Amino acid sequence: MRTKIVPIGNSRGIRIPKAMVEQCGFGDEVELQAKNGALILRPVTAVRSGWADAFKAMAKAGDDHLVHEDAPTATQFDVEEWQW
Repeated sequence: MRTKIVPIGNSRGIRIPKAMVEQCGFGDEVELQAKNGALILRPVTAVRSGWADAFKAMAKAGDDHLVHEDAPTATQFDVEEWQW
């Protein structure tokens, strides 16, 4: 698709059709990267997005145990000095 570059104050911008915004999952912000002479736009995703659901699925599947079974779960500091 071709589109015009338009002036926006001292900057320049493009108009992205609504259907394309929805198709790409864009919200109010995007990540913008210049690479090999091209602009790459990506939707901004929340940090740790989907982790809660992934942990619930792991627990349901019985896969929520420590990776290293012999690793201590609490240190001496945790037991004796840490205050909750």
